[in-house]
Amino acid sequence: MKQFLRMLMLQCSNSKKSLLFSFVIVLTAFQSFGQGTWTPVTNICPATSGGVCMLLSDGTVICKTFAGGVDGYGTLWYRLTPDAQGSYINGTWSAIAPMIGSRLYFSSQILKDGRVYVAGGEYGSGGSSAETYNPLTNQWTATQSPVDFVSDANSEILEDGRVLQAIVQGNPFLREVDIYNPANNTFINGPSCIGFHNESTWVKLPDGSILMVDRNSTASERYIPALNQWVADGNVPVALYDPYGLETGAGLLLPDGRAFFIGSLGHTAYYTPSGNATPGTWAAGPDLPNGQGQPDAAAAMMPNGKVLLNCSPVPTAFNHFPSPTSYYEFDYLANTYTRINAPQGGLTTNTPCYTSNLLVLPDGKILYCLQGSSTFYVYTPSGAAIAAGKPTIKKLKKVGNAVRITGTLFNGISEGACYGDDFQMATNFPVVRFTNATNTFYARTYNWNSTGVMRGNAADTAFFTLPAGMPAGPYALTVVANGIASNPKNVILNVSTLATPTLLESGVDFEAIVAAPSAPGKAGNKVYPNPANTTATLQFGITQAGRVQATIYNAGGKAVKTVISGDYQQGLYNKTINTADLPAGVYMIKLQTTQGIENIRLVVVK
Repeated sequence: MKQFLRMLMLQCSNSKKSLLFSFVIVLTAFQSFGQGTWTPVTNICPATSGGVCMLLSDGTVICKTFAGGVDGYGTLWYRLTPDAQGSYINGTWSAIAPMIGSRLYFSSQILKDGRVYVAGGEYGSGGSSAETYNPLTNQWTATQSPVDFVSDANSEILEDGRVLQAIVQGNPFLREVDIYNPANNTFINGPSCIGFHNESTWVKLPDGSILMVDRNSTASERYIPALNQWVADGNVPVALYDPYGLETGAGLLLPDGRAFFIGSLGHTAYYTPSGNATPGTWAAGPDLPNGQGQPDAAAAMMPNGKVLLNCSPVPTAFNHFPSPTSYYEFDYLANTYTRINAPQGGLTTNTPCYTSNLLVLPDGKILYCLQGSSTFYVYTPSGAAIAAGKPTIKKLKKVGNAVRITGTLFNGISEGACYGDDFQMATNFPVVRFTNATNTFYARTYNWNSTGVMRGNAADTAFFTLPAGMPAGPYALTVVANGIASNPKNVILNVSTLATPTLLESGVDFEAIVAAPSAPGKAGNKVYPNPANTTATLQFGITQAGRVQATIYNAGGKAVKTVISGDYQQGLYNKTINTADLPAGVYMIKLQTTQGIENIRLVVVK
């Protein structure tokens, strides 16, 4: 039946596939008690949605469409770029290069170097192939082909950056798993699953293992990376698969460390990990309300810790994928569901729930797409982001033309949104954002050290490059993971000889700045108070008599004024500096003595 419905989608009346069905929005008199709000993306996408949106590491979003190719399944993606203030609602669309193969319902991942990986497709010419997209060159490159038909199989990024790829029509049938290595663009055979993986949902746990429930079963198993093996886990107390289409719903890691699985028949289940290779513990969760289920459907972990999900009536023998779709927020702390409006208005959308998908955006909102529609929507959740998911920034260091950033929780505490085996749209990687008084800019991150979740205080690192044309000056720098931003850190960009600006504070250690009012220099050289308002004291030591000069430079590298120029004997000196005439910002004091040259950072506040 699902194939029949999908074929209906491809038999729309116009060549642009602008209609999936006749979109009839069902209006009712019932009140919606949700706190969030839906807003349509202002600009209409030039093509209709083909099922999945993915966040790139430069803060832009690419959306698969039905455009391109010759079979109607689509090869073309459109990029949504936020406006100058960082708004995706007011963003603009532009096409990227088309894929080599057409695909509908396929594996999709963001690699650690920032490239995009896609494999298989239940429909289209790419079912037995894979390819990667490089945003820097706007080019798709074919990989070594998997041995067998991938179809709509699941995938996960491993800690070392390789991709665990399920193969549907492999050997053993519905159990084969391959591993893709981006470094050499090849596949190798991986460990076979114990049960059938087809149609299953995979959830990454804090220990790096991958949890799934075997198809049409209550048995679960986990992939243990250290063992390179699938091991049997506990039994689920409720049925998550329906017996008709053998479908299930989404799965997410909750902020308390448990996994939450939503079933096709409306049952849900919690999984508490053991933290090692021994089985965890399953418990029944609250059923979806109003006779709803999730036969292939999306859910997203919102920054406020609640789950946004869509669902449809429970499947029957006569209708495996019923309409309409309803929308809920789930509060795992209260074990309750709150019904919210449909994006288009009213309470429901007159399509099956498998036709819509979700993506967590860097601004903390959720992007919604509906297959066959060129109108996208953004959901703005209520409430503040949970503190447990907030990254921290500890250090910046310039490395060549890039900057290495160090901190914690760069991967967040979940993978963001989930659809199941048909698409993956994980956002558990760092996105770097710069904001000044008027504009927002996103850097491009790459080579993050981890693809894990819920890493606590473990050190995280990533590299980033700044966009060309970014103006020099002071900025607030944040790292975002799954829509949750770190506390901002004040940095300043200097115009370099390159087209791209560079960070002036190379090697800034934010922990040291927070811990002490000033950073000590050579022989006790320092400035205090720091930050300063109207005056500051420059303390410096002389070990050998000679000439001393101290000059203050602004963010653009221009000398503002010289505060010391003269001969000094050996000793320790304190020089009062008038900062009342300096605008608020970050400055560098270039101190030149007989010992050499030292740059001392000075922050002026008003």
